[in-house]
Amino acid sequence: MPLVNRQITLANRPVGMPKETDFRLVEAPIPRPGAGEALVQALYLSLDTATRVRMNGPSANARPVEVGDVVTGEVVGRVLESNDPRMERDDIVEGMLGWQEYAVAPAKTLRKIDARTFPITLSLNVLGVPGLTAYFGLLEICHPSPGETVVISGASGAIGSLVGQIARIKRCRSVGITSSDEKVRLLTSELGFDAGVNYRQTDDLHSKLKEVCPNGIDVYFDNVGGDTTDTVIRLINTHARVGVCGQSSQYNAEQPEMGPRWLRQLILRQARVEGFQLQQFAPRFEEGLRQLSGWLRDNRLRYHEEIVEGLPQAPEAFVDLLRGRHAGKLMVKMEE
Repeated sequence: MPLVNRQITLANRPVGMPKETDFRLVEAPIPRPGAGEALVQALYLSLDTATRVRMNGPSANARPVEVGDVVTGEVVGRVLESNDPRMERDDIVEGMLGWQEYAVAPAKTLRKIDARTFPITLSLNVLGVPGLTAYFGLLEICHPSPGETVVISGASGAIGSLVGQIARIKRCRSVGITSSDEKVRLLTSELGFDAGVNYRQTDDLHSKLKEVCPNGIDVYFDNVGGDTTDTVIRLINTHARVGVCGQSSQYNAEQPEMGPRWLRQLILRQARVEGFQLQQFAPRFEEGLRQLSGWLRDNRLRYHEEIVEGLPQAPEAFVDLLRGRHAGKLMVKMEE
């Protein structure tokens, strides 16, 4: 085992879009597990846009990443040493272990992964936070019915790409909004979306959405916010449901944008908007994982992964993610 633990820490609080200089690669001693803890070697690190929010300082729903802290991130890894009977050496586990090669955590906070059934990367993808967020966010917040039109912003991301597929499984029409023609092809050719819209290649998103949603929009799964959401709301049907999962267009804003001016539309359409957090469904995670696993086995859910090699590449890949340069689930494969 190496003598040092490489970590990525936050060097500065980003102003606007993060820069690679806002991060620092450091070396630290490999930690030792105490009572009830396990030492885990990271195999794959998840990169997520929501991490950007933690870099801004205290928020209502997440512990911030302070300057000098290891950047927060979800990891799937191998147990090297355990002082808890629930974990054994060589168990594969998932947990919030951060941007580092080795981490110690209470065993009770780690989820054991069955590495024999599916690739272990899926514990950070379909069978992890993205899959569960898509599953509960669409089905429990938006309540889609067969024949309805479901529109997803940020549709080529880890969560959005699954929301559209689950909508199709539920016999809805799924339409994805994304940022390139290549991503539109991914949605429609590989993932089974009925239609896709590249918002960067149209001068009139409203007209384009009206064209691909001739019967209006019944469900909107919002990962982006901002101008995209302002446009979608103008096309919602009576009794539409809007699930607010993320607001990625606002994560790098240096000044808050003007609040929504479409509340009157909710009155006219008798529509409902509801934000949610995945943790509110924690008692039902096993239910969600069983259903997602079944859809995977039946090839009804497909997934797209992009993997970069080595922890030092994490800052550059993370900035590219925020700039919309990746699709599907983005991960770092650690060097063994």
